[in-house]
Amino acid sequence: MAKGKKTKRNKAGDGTTLIASYKRAHRDYEILDTFEAGIVLTGSEVKSLREGGNAQIAEGYARVQRGELWLDGVHIPPYTNAIGFGAHDPDRTRKLLMNRVEIDKLDARTAQTGLTLVPLRLYWKNGRAKVEVALAKGRTKGDKRQTMAARDADREMQQALATTNKYTDH
Repeated sequence: MAKGKKTKRNKAGDGTTLIASYKRAHRDYEILDTFEAGIVLTGSEVKSLREGGNAQIAEGYARVQRGELWLDGVHIPPYTNAIGFGAHDPDRTRKLLMNRVEIDKLDARTAQTGLTLVPLRLYWKNGRAKVEVALAKGRTKGDKRQTMAARDADREMQQALATTNKYTDH
């Protein structure tokens, strides 16, 4: 890496480097299950991501088509030094790599119950680009409000317990 270049490290410390994340996913969706998938990239896309290109996955989604998993709506900016033939389309559909059994399972669950596949994180793992894809159910406006109210109530309860414990410990 270049001297002085800052990278975003994962808090887990498992050797992954975060490229992009969809921070609002837990608010907009009820996450049921997560999967790790490899992503097929061209050379200029890899160079752009390594250069620190700001990939955007917030509007992305995955779908199963003819037994293969595809990622749509993800924007990887063009590599600055790629011109003409070497450049890539920033918004192209990208293939995801998973086991056949997992793809079939995802296809069955999304077809039956109206669930969707949402990318949560795009990251490097052992030098390879990976995507964390979540099987999720969309939340309505009322569901979001209920979730936020429950979270606020839990926070207030924890604060109240902390203050009472602070006075009883002495």
